[in-house]
Amino acid sequence: MNGIHRIDTSLGPVQAAFDAEGTVLYLGFAGHEFRAPLLAKLARLEPVARPEASSVDRLREQLEAYAAGRRRIFEVPFRLHGSAFEQRVWAALQRIPFGETRSYGQLAADLGDANLSRAVGRANGANPVSILVPCHRVIGANGTLTGYAGGLAMKGRLLRLEGAITG
Repeated sequence: MNGIHRIDTSLGPVQAAFDAEGTVLYLGFAGHEFRAPLLAKLARLEPVARPEASSVDRLREQLEAYAAGRRRIFEVPFRLHGSAFEQRVWAALQRIPFGETRSYGQLAADLGDANLSRAVGRANGANPVSILVPCHRVIGANGTLTGYAGGLAMKGRLLRLEGAITG
């Protein structure tokens, strides 16, 4: 897919797609295991464009500030394409404070049905903008790190960076 930008950061290489106005449509680690299906879905839904270099630079700068512990909240515009349920899950993810975690079951209960934890997990995995929508803050019910497309080592690194876990 044209219009995918590789951005080298201290977190590792990420890939991002933008619309013509510089809104982030996709952000994932270069080795993201579900990247191809997410990008194919995005290609069907919205044209990806080459934004102004300032949009790419702004994302890079904010990711670097986050990695250095100087940023907790991102101020980069992004747009999420997904089902109504996915949108609800992604909105719930955005309410998880920096430095905290939630289990899939807790998120499901917050959405009104504790039995939806597997559906929450699938929606979490379909998040098209990693880090900006903090899907890495979701862990297993027993506190274990589970299911992160950027890899469990990266999930642990992000949670340690935020102070959500130690060690």
